[in-house]
Amino acid sequence: MPSAIRPPLGIPNGSVRALLTLQIVAVVIYQLVEGREVKPVWTELLMIVLAHYFTSRRFVHLAPDVIERLEDEGHIEAERHPLFLPRHSVPLLLVLAFVGLAVYLYQTQHLFESEALSILGVVFSYLLGVAARGILNWTSGDRQPRPAQLWEDIKALVVLSAMAFTAAAYPLGVEDHLPSAVCNVTLGLVLFYFGSR
Repeated sequence: MPSAIRPPLGIPNGSVRALLTLQIVAVVIYQLVEGREVKPVWTELLMIVLAHYFTSRRFVHLAPDVIERLEDEGHIEAERHPLFLPRHSVPLLLVLAFVGLAVYLYQTQHLFESEALSILGVVFSYLLGVAARGILNWTSGDRQPRPAQLWEDIKALVVLSAMAFTAAAYPLGVEDHLPSAVCNVTLGLVLFYFGSR
């Protein structure tokens, strides 16, 4: 029988990921507030950690007593509250950080600058997808948490069409003629799709 493995640094599982995510978000927000250029590596890292952080780690829905037994036996990793905070505190902090940033940039009349709009656009597109998934799962109650198949099909067709249109510009050699808005909308749709899955 496997024994439970001590989490890194002896703090609740997910705490290291939460700290890394919060620090990366802080760096990006600081750069935007200071009007500095956010290097692509930070934007990419931000998208990766947000996608990972908001992705559910359990894909099979188990009864609470079954989860507790499997955790006690060491078969699955115990999912405690990261950083000893109440449940959903870290995702709430992340959302509030970006909402606060958007409000600050709006008040200082920097919200519609291309870099701020680009980063906030992709972050909020992804978070909107996460929220849509959560709402659909919540409204499904005890039923299988799956939205209507028609919605899934429409969503898939829209995002695949947008991506195909944008991607086709590259082998055709016309990518420089694509308006940046087309690329940003495509990226937003893709992030929404992944967030809503």
